[in-house]
Amino acid sequence: MADGGIHKVQVEALVVMKIVKHSSQSFPTVATGSIVGMEVGGTLEITNCFPFPTVDVPPEAATSSHAAESAAQLAAAAPRAKANLAYGAEMIKMLREVNVDSQNVGWYTSTNMGNFVNANTIENQYFYQKDLNERTVALVHDVSRSAQGALSLRAFRLSPSFMTAYKEGKFNVESLQKSGLKYQDILVEIPVEVHNSHLLTVLLHQLPTQPPKEELEFPTSLASLTADAIPHPLDPNFDSLDLAIDPYLEKTADLLLESIDNHHTELNNHQYYQRSLAREQAKITAWQTKRKAENVTRVAAKQGPLPEDEWQRLFKLPTEPSRLETLLNSRQVEQYSRQVDGFAANITSKMFVVKSNLLPGEN
Repeated sequence: MADGGIHKVQVEALVVMKIVKHSSQSFPTVATGSIVGMEVGGTLEITNCFPFPTVDVPPEAATSSHAAESAAQLAAAAPRAKANLAYGAEMIKMLREVNVDSQNVGWYTSTNMGNFVNANTIENQYFYQKDLNERTVALVHDVSRSAQGALSLRAFRLSPSFMTAYKEGKFNVESLQKSGLKYQDILVEIPVEVHNSHLLTVLLHQLPTQPPKEELEFPTSLASLTADAIPHPLDPNFDSLDLAIDPYLEKTADLLLESIDNHHTELNNHQYYQRSLAREQAKITAWQTKRKAENVTRVAAKQGPLPEDEWQRLFKLPTEPSRLETLLNSRQVEQYSRQVDGFAANITSKMFVVKSNLLPGEN
């Protein structure tokens, strides 16, 4: 269910081509940019986009892994960089001068293998969505998934409950139990529809057909134009008969295992915090018991009691780690699981079709 009054995102075909081209040219580096358009009756119409400037890495530092990671982090955080904000404002000003839609409605980013649920994505979308009633979305284009022949373009917004929790900055166990926030409540996906102009639709209908060799007869009326529909040839496609396991599925399974390992690491960190907290609390309890016994002895000896709240200065309780990373890892695991489920269903159906050929003894 969409929030913020946005029920559908309508993207112009030209915008899709710009995003695909920018993402493919920047691969494997994350490509980001700004999208402009307007909201009409609950539909967010995206009519134009422009990329953010790229981060240039010096040639002598290009081979350094640390420099490459820093450049990747800067590219992922580009939508909220001060320099890019000034650049985006200048671009929107120029678009307004040529009478083009100049309302910023969000940003877009590229991803690889569906790996987009991370801190940079959350911070970027929160930066755009933090203003009250702000109608902004994040368009996510999966380059590797689109390379398989199916366009992967999805729109997301942060849920209102997660926006409230992120604004407070409290992701400890107590606050999560109080708010009831779960990893499913982080992102809200909004349906995406690609819109073509009438002229482009006519062009697309004519592309599969061979150009006519004889002179065409122009229609005499609207009825004759409607009656003579453009034929759609059935081009053969043998790719769907391939029984090999898709390498995209194998890589997604590897990334799923890696995300599960990261999730276990976060759980171990939280368990270590709980053990450290239990040890400190045991020390505090033992100190308070000893101090009370000393005070009883001092009172019996007609001496003044010692302060019993001195433990706050002597002992320091460990700080509870944030559970935000655990929530993001859980959401990323769910994303990978959905991808594996979608690919496994397609491969399993093919295996059932050729089951008799693989196992001759069974009918």
